[in-house]
Amino acid sequence: MKLFRYILVMLLSLPLVAQAGTVDKTDPYLMIQVVSQTTFDRLKTEKDQIQRNPELLRTIVRQELLPYINTRYAAYKVLGPQLKKTTKEQRNNFVSAFSEYLVASYAQVLTQYTDQDIKIESPRSVPAGRTIVSVRVDILDTKRPPIRLDFKLRKNKKTSEWQGYDMVAEGVSMISTKQSEWSGQIRTEGVDAVTMSLRELAAKPIRREDKNNE
Repeated sequence: MKLFRYILVMLLSLPLVAQAGTVDKTDPYLMIQVVSQTTFDRLKTEKDQIQRNPELLRTIVRQELLPYINTRYAAYKVLGPQLKKTTKEQRNNFVSAFSEYLVASYAQVLTQYTDQDIKIESPRSVPAGRTIVSVRVDILDTKRPPIRLDFKLRKNKKTSEWQGYDMVAEGVSMISTKQSEWSGQIRTEGVDAVTMSLRELAAKPIRREDKNNE
């Protein structure tokens, strides 16, 4: 999963043209630009506080990123066929634990933040009736080969607003990877066991990592 962690860091360093402000959730391309810019600006503004207390990154993720991620849809995709075997309470507990796991994962990733050159796909009109869109991001780094990322978003038919739910790096889906990683445990131990595991992972402290050891 190191590739996905690296991708998340790069995604949040986008050199964007859009100005931070009110986020237009009806345009998936501009939404990614504005949300990324707002997050990036906050990371710079609160850099000193973050260095003293990395746990602050959880708050930043909850406030700046989580509102634009459809965590329930993503969690259900991770459960896959096992979803039908769960109760409403189990599903809600899993979604809650999965959301906290995402917050912790993104917060930990942000401890590795560095500036990079990134090319984001230009905005384009979305065909009528389309509910899934992939926004391409090419990550250019002098220390690594170029990486292609497709950031997947889903449209809410009632509100016409878009939310992210998956990232595909060089053809590999994060959702599919997590589904494969946890499917065996769900089958053998049940969804409650995986929910507990996610809560334990989410509760681990956010720590700054030594980039020299990566």
